[in-house]
Formats: sequence, structure tokens, C-alpha cells
Amino acid sequence: MARRYLASRRKGRFVSLITLIAVGGIFLGVMALITVIAVMAGLQEDLRDRILGTNPHVYVFETGGAFRLGSWQRVAAAIDTFPEVRATAPYAVSNVAAMRQDNLYMQPGRVLGILPGAGRAPLSLVDEQIQAGELSFRTGGDLPGALVGYRLAANLSLLPGDTLLVLSMENIRAEPTVPGGLLPAMRQFEVTGTFDTGMYEYDAVDIYVPMAAAQDLLGLPEDTVSGILVNLHDPDQARKLGLRLREAAGWNYVTQDWMSMNAALFSALRLEKIAMGVILFLIVVVAAFNIVSTLVMVVADKTREIGILKSMGMTDGMVLRIFMLQGLAVGIIGTVLGGIGGWLLVTVVDRYELIKLEAQVYFIDTLPVSIQPLDIGLILLGSVLISFLATIYPARQAARLVPVEAIRHE
Repeated sequence: MARRYLASRRKGRFVSLITLIAVGGIFLGVMALITVIAVMAGLQEDLRDRILGTNPHVYVFETGGAFRLGSWQRVAAAIDTFPEVRATAPYAVSNVAAMRQDNLYMQPGRVLGILPGAGRAPLSLVDEQIQAGELSFRTGGDLPGALVGYRLAANLSLLPGDTLLVLSMENIRAEPTVPGGLLPAMRQFEVTGTFDTGMYEYDAVDIYVPMAAAQDLLGLPEDTVSGILVNLHDPDQARKLGLRLREAAGWNYVTQDWMSMNAALFSALRLEKIAMGVILFLIVVVAAFNIVSTLVMVVADKTREIGILKSMGMTDGMVLRIFMLQGLAVGIIGTVLGGIGGWLLVTVVDRYELIKLEAQVYFIDTLPVSIQPLDIGLILLGSVLISFLATIYPARQAARLVPVEAIRHE
């Protein structure tokens, strides 16, 4: 009977139109909510993967000494004893001014000295590409090689084989013959290739060089580096393991994990995901009011029929169930169609990368999406639940009708 009331009749075509509008409202609300939540989840996952592909899970520094960690082999060996640790490797870092040798145009950069293959597993995307033979520090001359982020290389018009000049203020020496009496450390490198991490923030500044060349730039002894890079089997355990790593290395060391370094970014994304979810869920709530109005109109249209049915022995509970099932059917149909529509839309956006982003603003080039089963389940369940709650008032009003008064209804 609930199904018959949903169908179009000669005297109820307007009611059926309102029913279609209610289904459409639920459909649009669920589809929009699934799409937005999938985009927010995809953005979080994509940023997480790109950050972990470029940065280690944990940094280990020595307190004081301006990013100088001595006897790094001993510290790395102590950290490697932890079963949660996947790999460790030293690194040296310096903020520099970079320029092509035959051009006076400078760009800020960051020199990163690494030892490819020093860890049991690659600690970054660049390290992985070097070990796979896709990138290399090998040069055709006496200068050390350098791998430059492709955006920095584009800004400086650098090509493989060009000479890159870097100036570091972290190894200043006194020079009476120059104005001011201080001269920054300057070194030349031969560009051997470019890399693309997918993160504008890194591709626009990073310069990877061999560890020995970075130590020479910074004036570091052979056993001294800036810090130790640590990768874990489970990146989500970085914060908990940080203190234990510090204890193993010694209390004159400090650790910094990737979660703490990017906490503000991920907190903002989580807050935005919640806010957008609440706002768009209101679309489903508004559509649920269409269910209320639809059932109220059906009750008004079928008042005499309800009176006749009750006079023939139909109970209040049976009438209540008829209209609850009718409203619930509207909600379920709209929810299912919205779920299918949202899944199709998200799949198309993901497969064909339809939406491009400005990398300088959003860190990434295309809009990522990710369908999380838990998120989708909560959205579908919430939509059906709201649809069911919307049926209670009009269904109770129908159940309360007095048969005699209902039959006399005009």
C-alpha cells in the first residue's frame, strides 16, 4: 500500500511530483556530501604521502651546536636497534642563495647532503630514484654533482651539465679584503638532473648533493652531520617513538617527527572537513523537510481512504507503518541514487584529473580524491536516519485520524 501511494494517480500527480522533488533533494545532498568528503580525505592522504615521500618520519638533532651532530655512526647504530625503525641515514642541511654561474639572478634554496644507500631502505623519493639508477650524482668533470628541484631549475634556467653556484652564510670566514670583512662560503656544483616530488614547497628550493660536498660547504668534519634521518615501518608511530629514540641516543639529543612539523596543516584540513561535512549535511536535512511536506499532503489527499481502511479494521499501528515506509522509501531511494552518483563523480574526477590546482597555493597540481568506506557508510546511514525521523510526525497524524471524521472529510 505504501508503494501504491508513491505511484502517480490521476488525482495525485502533484503529490507524486513533490515526492520526486524530495527524492531529488536527498540525491543531491548525499552526492554533494560524498564528493566533498572524498575530496577532503583525498587531500589529506595525498599531502601525507607527498610529505612522507620527501621527509623522513623522525629527525634526530643534537642540542646546541647549530645543527651539528658528531659521531653520527654511533647515534645511528643506537637508533637502528629499535625493531620499529626501518632505516636511518645522516644528512647535512644549509639554507643558501643559488644562482647559475653565468647569470646574476639568485633564488633562495636549501642544500641537502645525503649518503645514498646508507640506510637499509630509501629514506626519500630522491634517495629511492638514485638507488634505482633514475638519478645520479655522477658528473663529467671535477665538480660535485647536484640534483635540483625542477621548479628551482626552471626559475634559474638550469639544465643538466650547467654549473650551479651556491652561497651559504653558515660557514662565513673573515676576509679583510672584502667590504665588511666577512665572506660567505661559495661552492660550485654541476647539475646532473632534476627531480619532482609533487610538492611545490620542496621542488622550488631543494638541492641534493653528496654528503662530502655538503660537509665541505658547511666546514664539517667527516663524522659530523646536521642530524639523523629515521624512517619507521609505521609512520603513525613517529610521535610515540620519538621520545624512546631520544632516550636511546642520549638526553643531549632531541627528536622531531613529521606529525608535529605538519600539525597545523593537518589540523586545518580536519577542521575544514568537519565544517564542510556539517554544512553540506544540512542539504540532506532540508530535503528531509520535503519528505514531511510530501507525507502531509498524502495524508490530506488520502484522508477518506484512511478512514475507510480503519473502519474495516486497520489499526493505528498499521497506518503508522504505511506512511513511515513511504517516507523511508523516499529516503532510501534518494540515498542510494546519491551514493551511486557521488561514487561515479568521484571516480571520474580521480581518473581523468579534471580539476587542476595552483601548485604555489595548494602544494599539489590536481585535485585528489579518496573514497573512505567509513565516511561513506556514515553519510548513507545518516541520510536514511534523517529520512526516517522525518516520517514520524505525518505518520502519527495519519494514525490518529478518527474513521467517521475521516470518511466525512471533503
